[in-house]
Amino acid sequence: MRSSWTRPPGWVLLPALLGAAVVLLPVIGMLSRLDWAAIPELLTSESSLAALRLSLWASAAATVLCLLLGVPLALLLAAAAANPNRFRAAGLLRSLVLLPLVLPPVVGGLALLYTFGSQGLLSGALEFFGIRIAYTSVAVVLAMTFVSMPFLVISVETALRGLDRHLLEAATVDGASRTQVLRYMVLPLLSPALISGAVLAFARSLGEFGATLAFAGSMQGVTRTLPLEIYLQRETDPDAAMALSLLLIMVAVLVISLAYSRSRSTWQQ
Repeated sequence: MRSSWTRPPGWVLLPALLGAAVVLLPVIGMLSRLDWAAIPELLTSESSLAALRLSLWASAAATVLCLLLGVPLALLLAAAAANPNRFRAAGLLRSLVLLPLVLPPVVGGLALLYTFGSQGLLSGALEFFGIRIAYTSVAVVLAMTFVSMPFLVISVETALRGLDRHLLEAATVDGASRTQVLRYMVLPLLSPALISGAVLAFARSLGEFGATLAFAGSMQGVTRTLPLEIYLQRETDPDAAMALSLLLIMVAVLVISLAYSRSRSTWQQ
């Protein structure tokens, strides 16, 4: 039987409008202060373009890492949730994986520094292989991955719990291996969740500030992402900071709109 609820009660409109105002009014306030004539010059400065390139490259790399590592992690968490008697530590594992959602980003950056830095937990092994991570572009990618992976894991795990397990078990009974079920059934069914999770991870990476600053520093062209450039420009050139903020908002809105439109079309197919 289909649900007869096609729209919420009328009283929901007022708090919904207030919620939208909380999000939109600050953006409108910033737009009202912009010097629109100077925007092209402000956005095409060498430091601004370098920060934008680094942010887009690092966010894309972090999103790929989230997909490569987060999808298997979501599969493990979903399997653990389906067999709580076998995986008794599933709740603890999920809490640790989702910890970056509630952890202050700067604390996450310090944790990364004390792990991969010159005096960190893995410093001996890294020095043995001649690898330096802290205060490099790699550190930017790792910091973004650390803070954004939970968004992808949540999206994929939630979708996994909604799959028809009887259908998957029937494919196994018919002779399909678990790898074949994963490749030909599970992943195609998860494609909308993968897209939405990747979009959230990319958007979170694009706006990352605290963990990047603590773990990677702020070197122009190397570790200074767009949020860091905005923070520095806020002290010396507020107009440039607002112009860069507008650019960051536009890029984020464009990426999210394109990705969600594709995700919606995938659902409709």
